[in-house]
Amino acid sequence: MKKIVIKNAKIINEGQIIVSDVLIEGKFIVEIGNGIEILPETKVIDALGNYLLPGVIDDQVHFREPGLTHKANIATESKAAVAGGITTFIEMPNTVPQATTQKLLQDKFDVAAKTSYANYSFMFGGTNDNLEELLITDPKKVAAIKLFLGSSTGNMLVDDEVVLEKIFSSTKMLIAVHCEDETIIQDNLASAKAVYGDNIPIELHPKIRSEEACYTSSSKAVALAEKTGARLHVFHLSTAKETVLFRNDIPLEEKQITAEVCIHHLWFDDSFYKEKGTLIKWNPAIKTKADKKGLWKALLTDKIDVIATDHAPHTLKEKSQVYTKAPSGGPLVQHGLLAMLEATHHGILSLEKLVEKMCHNPAILFQIEKRGFIKKGYYADLVLVDLESPQLITKDTILYKCGWSPFEGTTFNSEITHTFVNGVLMYNQGEFNEESKGMQITFNR
Repeated sequence: MKKIVIKNAKIINEGQIIVSDVLIEGKFIVEIGNGIEILPETKVIDALGNYLLPGVIDDQVHFREPGLTHKANIATESKAAVAGGITTFIEMPNTVPQATTQKLLQDKFDVAAKTSYANYSFMFGGTNDNLEELLITDPKKVAAIKLFLGSSTGNMLVDDEVVLEKIFSSTKMLIAVHCEDETIIQDNLASAKAVYGDNIPIELHPKIRSEEACYTSSSKAVALAEKTGARLHVFHLSTAKETVLFRNDIPLEEKQITAEVCIHHLWFDDSFYKEKGTLIKWNPAIKTKADKKGLWKALLTDKIDVIATDHAPHTLKEKSQVYTKAPSGGPLVQHGLLAMLEATHHGILSLEKLVEKMCHNPAILFQIEKRGFIKKGYYADLVLVDLESPQLITKDTILYKCGWSPFEGTTFNSEITHTFVNGVLMYNQGEFNEESKGMQITFNR
């Protein structure tokens, strides 16, 4: 069995930073400590001065396969993810066709088994009329049920309140939701179109997809979860107002209602629209500096539990259209960890808290088996980071199939040097292991 020793690493795990060695045998971490015996056949990586993190678990990505593969696919985006320190991703159901039957969901698992560089799971998509299919979803193998309570693609908007309450009441699985009130958004959009036609200024995006639209939907979802006892996870909070809906007075393991924030809502604010235009058009919209400040506060005080990317690539041609035709979303998996490491350089976020929100908490929240921590007996999903190796993000360095990034022109102060997936050195200073693939993750439910 192949052995690897990572020596002299500054290990960040469970709120501590210690200098130690890690022994990997096969897929697993088998020893953590100093003085690990190094046999002749053992591969040694000297991590002196660098930090070793658990692999990042990204609980919300859109890799566009099947049906939208001109934008991205599981192979290209998982490769970019691994280069960005993400060793596990959970992908959303709004592909073409949408993963709203067990057969279509299995088709995605089959593709990932052959092509994904990272570990993976998928969410099953709920609709107004697929409750029977939804209820046979296997909680050991599928990450969650995904519900669009606004702004869905195809027929995935769940707007029948009777059906919604049935879903919340009937499933014991985690329900992950996109919360924006569609009626409010459509009213705001109609008002803007009456003035500007299709050429609405991008600066109005957070007015159209407003604080009111977000809070109205999020508060209804939380109230329904409280009423039914459902396990609810609210995706991509974008307003300070929404953060009052969540609690921080009990451990994450005891929370029935949890929340996520995404990289773009922590990095950008509405002052960036003038420079970035529709490249930073997301749903929910990037909002004010006050909202960004409120999201950071909620994250640091544990009202928000997880940091994710909501990686959702489109082609530059698509993004360059007028407001009403330019799709929302952007690519982030390659640069999300780097962006959050930048926050540690500026004293906003500690390394320990970063690991908690991007590695530990997703594993706890989704009850992922043997991942998210640097522990003996856990899968060796690991990331080595050099915090003193600045790099400029240019088009030549971008791995996304769409070929662009909202971070182009940004200099990050850190570099991801090595990424291990299930004990395999999948990414080594710009080089990929093309022979190995990730695994389907399982859940302790």
